[in-house]
Amino acid sequence: MLETNSVPTVKVGAAPDGTLTYLVDLPPEALPPVSLRDLSNAWDAARDRAIAAESRADGGWGAARLFRFRRPDGSCTDLALADRDACCWAGAVDGTVGMHTSYGLSLCLRLLALVDLLAHARWAATLFTLRRDGAEIDPAVLRAASLTPLTPEARFDERGFRSQVTLAALPSPSGPSGALA
Repeated sequence: MLETNSVPTVKVGAAPDGTLTYLVDLPPEALPPVSLRDLSNAWDAARDRAIAAESRADGGWGAARLFRFRRPDGSCTDLALADRDACCWAGAVDGTVGMHTSYGLSLCLRLLALVDLLAHARWAATLFTLRRDGAEIDPAVLRAASLTPLTPEARFDERGFRSQVTLAALPSPSGPSGALA
């Protein structure tokens, strides 16, 4: 049972086959927001790792990862990353920020949720351009991904995400300097 005064923990174990298991003391929707800079850097690191993996003879895509998120009521939500691209991207986040904290785990899952959403949301097609040498993503999309809570399934609710993109695209009332007029 998660105590209200305890700091959420992420315990990581490795199986003999290299599969990593994460036991997390909170559900996906309670993971913290992440910084826009960290999300952007994670995107770049994941892309670089995927390009490097393609050139390796062994593939180098990374370990499968299993997650068990414990809810305050004692129930659990399980998630498995076995897709080679998802494993590769998770490996990139783990190799840069680390996934042994709720922040690093949140960063990884937000990155994967963003990729999933961009692959399926037709309305977002004009907000990003993917190329082999990189991607151009509207800053409002990255800002929304850094702040929008994850669902219990570790995805983004498309309607809520779209609302956040719209809000993030609005000009700031404080102006460019950040000071209120």
